[in-house]
Amino acid sequence: MDKKNALRAGAVAAGTTLMMLLMSSPALALTRDDGDDPAPKLSVAETLGLYVVAPIVLFLVIAGLVMVGDKSRKQQKQG
Repeated sequence: MDKKNALRAGAVAAGTTLMMLLMSSPALALTRDDGDDPAPKLSVAETLGLYVVAPIVLFLVIAGLVMVGDKSRKQQKQG
């Protein structure tokens, strides 16, 4: 990729990012909608468990199942 295309791609990315930041106004988040019923806040431990530990555990379980399935298939081919 030559210098001109890289500059153009960077300008487009920067412009898109700037427009996204300008269009999403955080001030609108301060007003509540009718019928808004927020849930109670999560503790730090609950947040880490939900967004860090749970995905890692799910990944390990799925990876383990794939590995077990792959090993059993290899043993059937050899025998």
